[in-house]
Amino acid sequence: QVQLVESGGGLVQAGGSLTLSCAASDRTFSSYTMGWFRQAPGKEREFVATINWNGDSADYADSVKGRFTISRDNAKRTVYLQMNSLKPEDTAVYYCNAKYGLSDSWGQGIQVTVSS
Repeated sequence: QVQLVESGGGLVQAGGSLTLSCAASDRTFSSYTMGWFRQAPGKEREFVATINWNGDSADYADSVKGRFTISRDNAKRTVYLQMNSLKPEDTAVYYCNAKYGLSDSWGQGIQVTVSS
């Protein structure tokens, strides 16, 4: 299991931007498929975005396409989520995820609140 630590969350007005970061402890970080998920109050955790090991392929939930961008820096063992044009419905706890084979690790989560 790899340790993941998210940062960059907070309170932002609708239409604003935030960038989340997720730093990994594992030196084999470049082997992992990385992703972001979120969970709003009273709802199940949902997929937001994922990026493959070398960053040349990414996938997004329909709800964030065109607004969010996932990227990674393997030298820094960090994955990012650039969030633009934020909406109140983006309010949630955001979780970083790392997958490799049967290994599936989660960060502790970070709050993002978008005010209207």
